[in-house]
Amino acid sequence: MRIELYETVISGTEEALVQRKVDLAICSQIPPGFAGDPLMRIRFIAVAHPQHPLHQLGRELTMQDLRKQRHLVIRDTGSQRRSGSWVGSEQIWTVSNKATSIHAVGMGLGFAWFPEDTVRAELDRGVLKPLPLREAASVGVIFNLVFADRDYAGPGALRLAQIIHKHVGEQCPPA
Repeated sequence: MRIELYETVISGTEEALVQRKVDLAICSQIPPGFAGDPLMRIRFIAVAHPQHPLHQLGRELTMQDLRKQRHLVIRDTGSQRRSGSWVGSEQIWTVSNKATSIHAVGMGLGFAWFPEDTVRAELDRGVLKPLPLREAASVGVIFNLVFADRDYAGPGALRLAQIIHKHVGEQCPPA
């Protein structure tokens, strides 16, 4: 059995499914014409370094406060790259992967949203601190398991789907 893993972000996952580059994908948005099984809900939180200017305001933050600060985002891997800050920040730094983004936010270079479990160690060590947002302080996102075409999926993709479902079922609350 041979498995190839493609690490895609935003529209890159949808593109990989639509173009049949992958047999199976995990994504938050199911492309039109596809069906998916909900896997898990992931809580994203807005964070910055404890000494970041946003934390120094000492009050609940608004989207207007965020727009004045540098927003770190992860590069879309799709060919029609969607870019920009969904909050409309004046300054945006785009990086290639989550680890780089976490490191940059931990250095005080901006703010970002991350899955809470992904940055748990940084939160516990005090390297990152949740932003006290008035709205959208956390966003719940459901991730889905999607086959490009289940009827034509190979044994490796079918087995991997079983393993993912089993592991997620044991480790995570249901979506």
